[in-house]
Amino acid sequence: MKTVRAVFKLEGFPILLVLLALYLVFIITAPRVFLGYRIYMSFLQTVPPVLVCALGLTFVITAGEIDLSFPAVIALAGFVFAWIFKNIEGPLAPWLGFALALAAGALVGYVNGILIARIGVPSIMATLASQFFWYGVTVLLAGGLQMDIADIQDNVIHEIFVGRLFSVVPIQALWGIALAIFLWFILNRHKFGEAVMFIGDNPNVARVMGINVEATRVRLFTMMGVIAAFGGLLVTMEINVFFPTQGQGFMLPALASVFIGGTSIAGGLGSIFGTLFGAYIIGSLEAGVVASRISGYWVQLVQGVVMAAVVVLNILLEEGGTARFTSSLRRWSVPNRPDSTLDVEPKRDNVALK
Repeated sequence: MKTVRAVFKLEGFPILLVLLALYLVFIITAPRVFLGYRIYMSFLQTVPPVLVCALGLTFVITAGEIDLSFPAVIALAGFVFAWIFKNIEGPLAPWLGFALALAAGALVGYVNGILIARIGVPSIMATLASQFFWYGVTVLLAGGLQMDIADIQDNVIHEIFVGRLFSVVPIQALWGIALAIFLWFILNRHKFGEAVMFIGDNPNVARVMGINVEATRVRLFTMMGVIAAFGGLLVTMEINVFFPTQGQGFMLPALASVFIGGTSIAGGLGSIFGTLFGAYIIGSLEAGVVASRISGYWVQLVQGVVMAAVVVLNILLEEGGTARFTSSLRRWSVPNRPDSTLDVEPKRDNVALK
């Protein structure tokens, strides 16, 4: 019994079980689609950019902050890469574009960090303003036009980041898994991750413990900018085109991946592997529902049900979670016993009046 409990307490394991159960349901309801390998290769192709951004968000939310600007960073990084690839010749041009795109993401994150950590602007306001600003900058620089970079398919950088392993497996999936493993070690085995969790739990206590809270926050948002830019590069190279609003539609799936993965919205607790499996849950739902011949109008309803169920599961599996859940249900129930406070107190008042 203790072994079973220990397994369930492994980071992300309950979310993995939900993902496997979801695929089992889809296999039963849509066997022609989900018994083949192509649908899973499709998930490995489309989910990684969202996953990459969600992994960065896991750090930010663990620190008790929020970043709403990463969709704009996706677009900005895509523009920088595409413009350099189109306008600068030479074998090193794609790599220069790649490096400058990451630098652009770092710049956006650094500015966010300065606004939040040094000036004291709440992260939700600072990053929301940053979202509008950098989207505007990207649209102005691009002239509102998209850029076709189909020639990138002939370059080695395309093969390295979004090629196909054995001509089948999308390599961006491997990059997403590698980044998850790397960030897990940073969050759980490095002093930076320890500082992030302390700040998310209580920044004042973190200061007492000698953590430079302001510098850590600046580094945190700079890292988020770089990670979001990497997600934007994966998107741009995969679709072989840049368009000014290509980051739109990433925010809600990324946030959902983080929260159903078990990261605390209050900060202080993050789950990298939970986010990894959560991203594939979110990324698989729409295709699974449609393949099951359920009307597309049901997609968001199913997503809401699955998300709520996973969150409840996370609560129940926490230490003391079942007791808290039961206590919450009792507080919301209406007392019907004749000796309850709602029934007894009025009777006492009536006696006193008589």
